Order: sequence, then structure tokens, then C-alpha cells
Amino acid sequence: MKQILAGVDIGNSSTEVAIAGVVGNHTEFFSQCLVKTTGIKGTTDNVKGIRLALQEAVKKAGIELKDIDLIRLNDAVPVIGDLAMDLISETIITESSMIGHNPDTPGGAGLGVGITILIDQLLDIEKKDQDYIAVIPDNFDYEWVAHRLNMAVSKGMSITGAVVQKDDGVLIHNRLDKKIPIVDEVAMIEKVPLLKLAAVEVALPGHVIRTLSNPYGLSTVFQLDPDQTIQIALVAKALVGNRSAVVIRTPKGEVVERKIEAGRVLLKGLNNQKLEVSINDGAEAIMNMYGKLEVLVDVYGETGTNVGGMFNGLRHDLAQLTGQLPNEITISDFLAVDAVIPTSINGAIAGELSMESGVALASMVKTDKIPVQRVASLLEKEIGVAVEVGGVEAEMAILGALTTPGTRKPIVILDMGGGSTDAAMMNESGKIKSSHLAGAGDMVTMLINSELGLGNKELAEKIKKHPLGKVLSLFHMQLEDGTMLFSETPFPPHTFGKVVIREEDDLIPLAVKASMEKIREVRRSAKRRVFVTNALRALKRVIPTGNLKHLSFVVMVGGSALDFEIPQMLTEELGKYGIVAGFANIRGTEGPRNAVATGLVLASVGHEVLK
Repeated sequence: MKQILAGVDIGNSSTEVAIAGVVGNHTEFFSQCLVKTTGIKGTTDNVKGIRLALQEAVKKAGIELKDIDLIRLNDAVPVIGDLAMDLISETIITESSMIGHNPDTPGGAGLGVGITILIDQLLDIEKKDQDYIAVIPDNFDYEWVAHRLNMAVSKGMSITGAVVQKDDGVLIHNRLDKKIPIVDEVAMIEKVPLLKLAAVEVALPGHVIRTLSNPYGLSTVFQLDPDQTIQIALVAKALVGNRSAVVIRTPKGEVVERKIEAGRVLLKGLNNQKLEVSINDGAEAIMNMYGKLEVLVDVYGETGTNVGGMFNGLRHDLAQLTGQLPNEITISDFLAVDAVIPTSINGAIAGELSMESGVALASMVKTDKIPVQRVASLLEKEIGVAVEVGGVEAEMAILGALTTPGTRKPIVILDMGGGSTDAAMMNESGKIKSSHLAGAGDMVTMLINSELGLGNKELAEKIKKHPLGKVLSLFHMQLEDGTMLFSETPFPPHTFGKVVIREEDDLIPLAVKASMEKIREVRRSAKRRVFVTNALRALKRVIPTGNLKHLSFVVMVGGSALDFEIPQMLTEELGKYGIVAGFANIRGTEGPRNAVATGLVLASVGHEVLK
């Protein structure tokens, strides 16, 4: 009699299903399916995604949901990533503003200092022995503006610069008798203070501003004392690398600083062992301190600090999702990596950011079968099929990996998913040792999103998954490796001159100002910091000696093993230890995908695999 089983692997990013029929001593796989995970891994929100995946898989298999005899879920453990700032500085420049948003079309070049005044009030000013900066809202036509500025100059007024709401900088500049620097595309021009001292700087194409991005340049322009110069340094730092900028300051201008310290991480081990390390010391110091613990029991953040708020927020969110009390939720593993984090500056009119050093943390909640058991119970109730919680992910993945042609025991696998990096080792007798660590694809996405200042996780995910190019003409593109790609059909006009994500047959232009080389380096650096670091950590934990030189073969599985860069990075790194590494081909057909779902089925029956 045939028994039909379904293995369900709930991941941080995706949920995978494998459906198989068991007849006697043989297991035959019918179908598989992959969908996006709904909700946080290991919570009842996952049920919606599981049902969708099962419905698609049974349709492919030509059976109905009620025909399944047993569904086996992985023991899903939530993994959450977050950022802990090295130092969060909120700088408020009282009654002062700054603009440094790098418009595409600034006009002119040079530095202009003067008093801000609306364009339509320019000719009403009686005091003509003063320098002025014209403020031009979008309700004025560029020809009228140019005519007005020329008229003011002809009457003896000194106009040293302009701030424009529309993208008319070049159009206005071309019509001026006396050329001035012009910063345009200032959307919130109504926030520009009037009748205040301001400085406008525009650099030549291909160059960057020098005076307003230099604390001592600002000190010279606004006649600041040493204490004020120290405080204004964050404004200058935020403007580094811009082609244009405006800084406006009032006589009352003060700097008020509020700092929330990053705080200390408190690590708790066995026998009440406790260690502390400051976020300010950086990721390497944090992970070195972690390495001194034999077993991590829990992690806390110092109360009243940024990292304390991060861990408390994590516990609170998961408590609400799982129905547990916050103090019942413990951290079983975490990964810290250094990051560059954009920090908002209050007083900025165009949303300027200061790039500050920080630490990114991915945390894993201690394995607890209670939350995932709730998922199993709810799923069973909704679809009327028996559901049970299967084994640990890494152990299931190793059973799935053994279906790869050319593999045998002993075997070591590296399972790289969205939230965690797992390693498992099976010896010749079938005994398995596994390691389950926080930090994988989701953390890479978080780093890319933060370090490029995207504010868009979906876009960061696309940057992570696909190579880049720069469209140089309608028919040729420079690829990120320096080669040229020529096309018989023209590229879309909106991609011209832009860095694009090469997503299958589509080109997605990026609005960020960073160069293709910078974006590529951020992407590759994030992958190295997370995957290479965690792969070495995970493998060392499953090897009896802890020495990687005692390994011969590593098989990579999981969604991140499909990445166009990560397997190569790991192959190069593991090659230093004489390890042969490659990605799996589950059941000879699925590539590195579906290892855990396949393993859940095989662990239940322990039979020979036909397909």
C-alpha cells in the first residue's frame, strides 16, 4: 500500500515542499514547490505560505491535499537581524539648515556667500552693499528668473548664488550676464530660512565641493570659534563627496547634541559565566569575546543603550508572535559584523546622511519546539492531514544532500539560507553532529540596504542576487567585470547612462549616486563578512578536532548556494585548507534546493530513493 508523505522546510525567506510516495522499501518523489515564507519563521503566520506550497505541489503531483498521509515540518527557529550603531548622534542645528542632495543639474561653479532672499523681493531691497543668495520657488519661470537676476545685477546688487526648487539650474545659468553657482532640485524650498547668512558651493563636473565639506571651510565662511567648529563637523562630514551644497546659518545658530551610546553586549555562558564587550570595540572584538564562551546560554544588551533596545525589542516582538513571555526567550547564537550606517541629521533640508560606523547583529532565538508545534497544530486543523515536527534542519539537510550523485558518507554539508548558516557532519556509522548559526542571506540584504542608504529592502535583495552593468549607449553596456556587452536591440531609454541591475531579461536602473564599482564592492564585502565568516564558524563547530585541515569535502545546499558569487567565494576560502567544495544537486535534479524538505521525507521512512 502506497503512503504519501510531504516534507515542509520553513525558511526565513522561502518555504519548500517535497511530496513523495512510499511503496515497500522504495521512496519515489512526485513533486516539489517553493513559495515565499509568510510571517517570521517558526510562527503561526507561516501556515498561509505552507498551505499555498502544498496546494501547488499536490497539483503538480496530480493528487489532492487529502491524499497526503503525513506532513513533516522542520524544527524552525526564528532568526532576526538588526543594526546597532557605534554611536547614534542626533545633531540639531537650531534655526539653521543644510542642503547637500547632489542634484543632477546644478548650474555654474564656485562658492557664493550671502543673505537669503526670495527672487521676487530682490529688487525691493534698499541695502545694495550686501551680498545675496536668491531663493527661487517653482512658481517662477526660468527665463523670468534669469531676467530678474540680470536686472538686479545691472542695478548694482551683488548676487553670489541661487537655490532653486525646480531642475532649472543650467537653464537659468546659461541666461545670466554674471555667472553664479546655482543648486537646484530643492524640493522643500519653503524650509529655507530667509534673510539669513548662507553659502552655496558648486563644483565643476567630475569634481566635488571642497569648502563646505571641510569643517575649517565652514568655520571661515561663518566665522565660527573652535568649539562651534567641532560641533559643526558632522555637517561638513555629511557633505563630503557632493558636487553641490548649501549651508545656511543664523546668528543664533547653536548645535545641540543628543547621544545614545551603542552600549555593551552581555554574554552569559554555562556555570553562570558572564562576559561583557562594548559595541564601540567593533565586530571582531565582540566575536572574539563570544569565542571565549564554551556554550552561549543567552545574550543581553546594556539597559538604556541602542543595543539594549535592540535585544529587548527582539524579545518583545517574538513574545507577541509566539505567545511566550519575553523573559522566556533566549538568544542561542548571534553574529556581529562591522557596518557603515547612514545617520540622519536634523536641520538637513534634503535628507542628508552622515555615514557612521556601526555593528550589524543577527540573532537566533533558542530552539523551542513549542512555537513550531503551534504551526503544526494549526496546519493540521486547517487541512485535516496529520502534521508532525521533524528533525533539526542541518540533520535533515545532510540526508537530502546524500541524494546528490557522487556523494557518500562521511559527508559534511553547509546549508546557507536566508536567516541561518548551518553545518552538519555525518560519519561512516551515520552519526550526525550539527551547528545552527545566526546570519545568512537576510543579513547580507540588510547590510547592502544600509550601506548604500537605499531604504528599500526589495531593491537591496535584487542588488544581492544579480550582477550590475552601466548602459553607455543605446546599444552597448559595460559589465561590472569591465567587459563590454553589445546588443542588437536598443536598451530602454530610461536606462541610458545609469547603473542597472541585470535581472534575467530585465534591466532595473538604480537611482543611487554610488558608482557601479562602489555598489559591487559593498555587495561583495557584505557577502564575505557574513557567509565566509559564518561558513568557517559553522564548519569548525562540527569537526571533532575543530581543525578545518581535517576536512576533505564540503557540499553546499540552500538558497544562497544558488548565488552567482557566494559558492565561488567559499570555494576559494575553503581551498586554502585543502577542502574541495561545491554545491549539491539534490535527487540529481533540484540543484542545491529542497535538501531539508527531501531529508524530512527520508528521515521518516529511511528507504532507498528511486527519483
